[in-house]
Amino acid sequence: MRIMHFVTGGFSGATQVAVDLALAAQQEGAYVLLVLRKKRNTSSQKVQALRAQGLDVRVVSNWLHAWTVWELRRLMRAWQPDVVFAHGFSDHIWGRRAAVAEHVPHIFHVEHNSRERYTARRLRQALALAPCTQASIGVSEGVKRSLIDRGFPEDRCIAIPNGIDLARFPESEQPSAWGQRMAKIVMASRFAKQKDQPTLIHALAVLKARGITPVLELAGGGSLRLRKKSEQLVQRLGLQAQVRFLGNVSDLPQRLAQTQIFVLATHWEGMPLALVEGMAAGCACVGSRVVGVQEVMEDGVNGMLVPESDAQALANALEKLLTNQALAEKLGLQARHDAFAMYGREHMWAGYQRLLKTEAV
Repeated sequence: MRIMHFVTGGFSGATQVAVDLALAAQQEGAYVLLVLRKKRNTSSQKVQALRAQGLDVRVVSNWLHAWTVWELRRLMRAWQPDVVFAHGFSDHIWGRRAAVAEHVPHIFHVEHNSRERYTARRLRQALALAPCTQASIGVSEGVKRSLIDRGFPEDRCIAIPNGIDLARFPESEQPSAWGQRMAKIVMASRFAKQKDQPTLIHALAVLKARGITPVLELAGGGSLRLRKKSEQLVQRLGLQAQVRFLGNVSDLPQRLAQTQIFVLATHWEGMPLALVEGMAAGCACVGSRVVGVQEVMEDGVNGMLVPESDAQALANALEKLLTNQALAEKLGLQARHDAFAMYGREHMWAGYQRLLKTEAV
């Protein structure tokens, strides 16, 4: 079987999912082509790193949508895929449009977020491709529901949760006692409109007023403009001694394994892989109560959920975890168990294998 994945070259969570699926299919003996839509941060080093993993990777332009479709059509005509997975908005439109024009037998749409930027025109374009699409895949039940609510055919909408490489979180690197972890807070997410680092920073100021001063590490790249705004907020609130801006880090699993608390403050999600990584590392996790997050965490069972954009509620949750080690350790242990039981890369690939056997064999 010849499988093509088309996805943004922005190296977001969607890109990583496509990479993981491509590698898994290749290991099963399929011929795989990964096509990235060029973005400002599509570095040649990252592309070469993917090729070093054994993937056939091509990059198409992002100059005009029509040009992107034309380049995709040329690739498909030469490579002759049996299956095309088109990931994410708006790339799934251009990927599917090219696949339809080149008569690819099996076409799938993968939606990675619950709140995409659909205009009326873009939604019409997406829905017009539905009759030629075997399935629209939501990366969580919440994303699947958002697709149905937008008018995608319910009988062709399915949910396959994303997964992570659990081998990056081995038992040998987990501290034997909770007290060996640092009583600090980590949020690992890119700076983007979707993410909500400012509410977390405000929550830290609330804690400081209560005499609680944990260190907060903000890991991740993304928008330099939004990072600058967060840096200015830290200065305005007098939190410079507590907040560290790490940028992209290469040792995130090791950092998380030494950390007590992981936070995902966010406005919306699809399937929050960063949160799953925090869970896999055994952190006590706090997340905003939004689609995607609330499918992964159950409040008081494997983490704590707080209302979106509510700094007071977030501060209350953090105070509870920082002052009640028994509770924090209990939530962290359950989070790690659930991450390994449900959100491994192998679970995700098994879902795609079942889909291919049903629709593309």
